[in-house]
Amino acid sequence: MLVELGAVILGLGLLAAVSVRFSISPIPLYLIAGLAFGSGGILPLGTSERFISVGAEIGVILLLLSLGLEYTASELVGTLRSSALAGLLDLGLNAAPGVLAALLLGWGPTAAVALGGITYVTSSGITAKVMVDLGWLGNREAPSVLSLLVFEDLTMAIYLPILTALLAGVSLVLGLATLAIASATIGIILLVALRFGHIVERLVASPSDEVLLLKVLGLTLLVAGVAQQLQVSGAVGAFLVGIALSGPLAHAARELLAPLRDLFAAVFFVFFGLHTDPAELPPVVGIAALLAVAGITTKAATGWIAAARAGSGTTGRLRAASALIPRGEFNIVIAGLAVTAGVQPQLGPIAAAYVLTLAVAGPLTARGAEPLARLIIRRRRRRMERSDPGTAQTTERQK
Repeated sequence: MLVELGAVILGLGLLAAVSVRFSISPIPLYLIAGLAFGSGGILPLGTSERFISVGAEIGVILLLLSLGLEYTASELVGTLRSSALAGLLDLGLNAAPGVLAALLLGWGPTAAVALGGITYVTSSGITAKVMVDLGWLGNREAPSVLSLLVFEDLTMAIYLPILTALLAGVSLVLGLATLAIASATIGIILLVALRFGHIVERLVASPSDEVLLLKVLGLTLLVAGVAQQLQVSGAVGAFLVGIALSGPLAHAARELLAPLRDLFAAVFFVFFGLHTDPAELPPVVGIAALLAVAGITTKAATGWIAAARAGSGTTGRLRAASALIPRGEFNIVIAGLAVTAGVQPQLGPIAAAYVLTLAVAGPLTARGAEPLARLIIRRRRRRMERSDPGTAQTTERQK
């Protein structure tokens, strides 16, 4: 196990070095490495897979904790209120392609609900990693992107119990009970973060870096685990723990956790690739490609509109549009639930090809967002100068 694990981590380091050398995101390289060493790959891993599985889960939790540490509880509530319309638009635009595709393929309503969830939700882990790598967290559009991610995660807390009930064919009463438990868990965690954040801060505060690291990490994993046991995403619990911490304490925790976050985030992306069999992808690549094109279009439209409502310019809108493109952890969880329940065998490979395409396309598109914005602005300025030189000069002075 140590040999395999050491080789995996060393390989990730070499891939990260390549990404730094060519100024690209390392995420696509991590995903391709997972494909190469997963089921059906060149050299499948054996003994270290269990550790990588747990490490991947920790990676998502730490990524969402880092996002939560960037914002206060009041900022979260204010942003969620202002972005409710954008969140509903996000749900409608991005679930529709999956629902329509399943119905056109004749898979039935349960498969339509599952595929709609797969096409809807953005990967919080990949988007968080992209925003951290590109230094976008301090930009004007960042709260809009964050609020949409939180809105989606909260929607998942309601959606997953409903989907599980549909797949299991349980009674309406049992389904409603599961949904009520999930909703109550979210409410309690959010209440503690908003009203009793100062108590949480006193609990974890310490002048010792070692003590602070252990307290914050332990509390985050504990809350995430309890949330999962109560049918809520552990990522939501981790995010709200970050929200509960603020000021110098949040800054110190963020600095201490950064190396752990980067390590386990890389493991998460490798784990995703490990569980994708390359041999299953070619037969469904056509359907997955159509869904991917639709997914890029609808998510880009969602990000553009959300950033525009926040007052961002062209550059900010393009950053938000590209940041929301990746799909990842939730999408695969949904597909796994559906396939295990025997709904539609093709759903798994389609979801894998779809998610892999957008998990690679998202970071690459994000890298090109700012150069594209500069090109658009230059062309716009040239058109203004040709049409009315005086107006263009006035506008330039105002800028």
